[in-house]
Amino acid sequence: MFSRFGIYLPTCLLGVLIFYFGFHALTGERGLLSHHRRRETLELRQQTLAELKKERTDLEARARLLSNHSLSADLLEERARTLLGFVAPGDYVIRIPAQAG
Repeated sequence: MFSRFGIYLPTCLLGVLIFYFGFHALTGERGLLSHHRRRETLELRQQTLAELKKERTDLEARARLLSNHSLSADLLEERARTLLGFVAPGDYVIRIPAQAG
């Protein structure tokens, strides 16, 4: 009985392989149907990159102001007050806890 189906076995195996690879070509991580999800992920990462570049530019500008060649007295005073907790005699201090995230 099995000898009669033996001639169809290679064809069935080939069909299963074609189905397997075809299914993953459509629905896999890099498949044709996941193009929309990849596009959304790319846009989200590009937004994050733009935010990080802006933050880096801001930090570089602040670091330049703290260098020996162009020391900004206002920025230095602000950082000293923030880090050391010093205030002028007539100032009021309201501490707000830093948000996580």
